[in-house]
Amino acid sequence: MTSENLLNIDSTIPTLGPCKIQSPLSYRSWAGDRQTPIIVDDELTPLATEPFMLGFETAGPRREIYFDPFRAKAAVVTCGGLCPGLNDVIRAIVMEGYHGYQMAGILGVPFGLEGFIPSYRYRFVELTPDKVRDIHLFGGTTLGASRGPQDPAEIVDTLERSNVCMLFIIGGDGTMRAGKSIYEEVTRRGLKIAVVGIPKTIDNDISFIPQSFGFETAVSKATEAIECAHTEALGAPYGIGIVKVMGRESGFIAARATLAMKEVNYVLIPEAPFCLEGEGGLLPALEARLRTRGHAVIVVAEGAGQHLIAEETRGRGTDLSGNKILGDIGTYLCKRIKEHFVHSDIRPAIKYIDPSYIIRSVPAGANDKVYCGFLGQYAVHAAMAGRTGMVIAKVQSRYIHMPFDLVTKERRHMNISSDLWRAVLESTGQGDLRGMQPEE
Repeated sequence: MTSENLLNIDSTIPTLGPCKIQSPLSYRSWAGDRQTPIIVDDELTPLATEPFMLGFETAGPRREIYFDPFRAKAAVVTCGGLCPGLNDVIRAIVMEGYHGYQMAGILGVPFGLEGFIPSYRYRFVELTPDKVRDIHLFGGTTLGASRGPQDPAEIVDTLERSNVCMLFIIGGDGTMRAGKSIYEEVTRRGLKIAVVGIPKTIDNDISFIPQSFGFETAVSKATEAIECAHTEALGAPYGIGIVKVMGRESGFIAARATLAMKEVNYVLIPEAPFCLEGEGGLLPALEARLRTRGHAVIVVAEGAGQHLIAEETRGRGTDLSGNKILGDIGTYLCKRIKEHFVHSDIRPAIKYIDPSYIIRSVPAGANDKVYCGFLGQYAVHAAMAGRTGMVIAKVQSRYIHMPFDLVTKERRHMNISSDLWRAVLESTGQGDLRGMQPEE
């Protein structure tokens, strides 16, 4: 799809009907029918070949709302992998729902979409301000999560039986696709249930979402691991510190952490297919680095270099979320580096650090906590006003309503022609490696 096709996309947000009830909120500025202009470029989606302007509905409270808050019951579900800030979003939804709108009730759905399916026999959890008061102090999600698709018809059956009129679904690319399917099933049945998504991906790879919640915290924790790897590399002759960070298809964490920690010499990401041997290969460059400087630090995204280990991963299939099972690029690099120096006078001391599960399990940092609070509040405002089939998005410092259609079109990848990647190459000095720059 080109920019011309994107220009024809309707960014209008579906509504359940006219808003006739006066909002119980006071001393507020109202979003009304305002539109927020957003510059759409290749930072938001690879589908945009040239920048253009697109208007989106502004997020925020409405003076008139669709649901009667005293009769409105909501459900909250968290899906996919863990990410810093999940508990903060849950807490914000509950606090806004109870204290802002005095809603009738908010149900927590345990263990992702499985929690809707009767055969799993999970009980819903009543979420109240008392129950969520301190959950933001901890990582993970108080509701639990799971991977894999579930039947939208069964999910909507459960929503109907539970008298739920709004669903807040928190998750990544696959979860937003599930949210779209649930919305479509609700619409097909003619039900008055608002479906509002809150995009979550630690890899930062959801199209049209320039930075998802938890990403900043993940970068901060990855930077700490890189600092440790640098210390280890300095502590031994020909020391090499290797840090593997999350990033199945996009290298945003690796790139940002590299810029934050200036001691990185090589950063490897899925979007830049590097090679190991020959002219412009990583191994000859690493050997030259060790001979001149005596140590090196390598940061690698988990999805990098899969073209090099294709034979080892062939036939592994996909995980429950439909993602291709990756080979371990970190251990592969350790093995190839050792093999390269077998007949050399250099005996590298390799220290390999994989902090992936630590990074995704920690509590959110201060900025992410603020971000999550806004997302939760704006999600409640949208649902109470009868908005549906949409996600809450922060784009260019503005909070907007965005249709499911846009965020589910394609995963977001780093543009290796971008200023961000250029800054990485300048910081590391690895621009001469093959695959680091787009072919002319």
